[in-house]
Amino acid sequence: MIVTIDGPAGAGKSSAARALAKRLGYRFLDTGSMYRAVVLAASQQGHDWDDDAGLVALAKSLSIEVTDDVVLLDGRDVTREIRTFEITTLTYHAADNPGVREILVERQRQAVEGHHVVTEGRDQATVVFPKAQCKIFLTATDEERARRRHGDLLARGEQVTFDEVLAKQRRRDERDRNRTVGPLVKAADAIEVVTDGMSAEQVVCRLEALVRSRLT
Repeated sequence: MIVTIDGPAGAGKSSAARALAKRLGYRFLDTGSMYRAVVLAASQQGHDWDDDAGLVALAKSLSIEVTDDVVLLDGRDVTREIRTFEITTLTYHAADNPGVREILVERQRQAVEGHHVVTEGRDQATVVFPKAQCKIFLTATDEERARRRHGDLLARGEQVTFDEVLAKQRRRDERDRNRTVGPLVKAADAIEVVTDGMSAEQVVCRLEALVRSRLT
């Protein structure tokens, strides 16, 4: 069974999807980490962000392994590095690149073969797994999402203001909605879950109930 969780940045998709997968005994696939890993590698190599073809070639050459808790880039643990504010801000270079998306979408499909999986991202229900048995669109208000993201960044020791996070998040939302490839859109058969005012535990319980209702 494939469970997709799509939604805008800062909606809590990764943490909710990871917890849900553990409860169900499914694998967890954090697709956003794959795009972040490509950007991290490019950034470390001093990549010219105007060189779209070069980024595609780089993505093709990389070994990216995403497990339940760890992201390995060419065998190196980059789980924390890909979550910095800088990498988050640059990730659109990979996410908006059709060639990079084609490579990573194929890898995502290969990763779930023969497994029950909870997968999260922006286009999982609409592009990557349009025939998924359970599709969820997880979202929250702009301010709530920025507040959560700001808290995460401060906890990691990054010095950034709430207003900076909110402004960059809104620009990212706009880009995600208007991408020509894999835009952020709620699938027609997805169930929308708005998490404002809900604790992490409440969110996971709600998602678990939705999935289990599809199993009966």
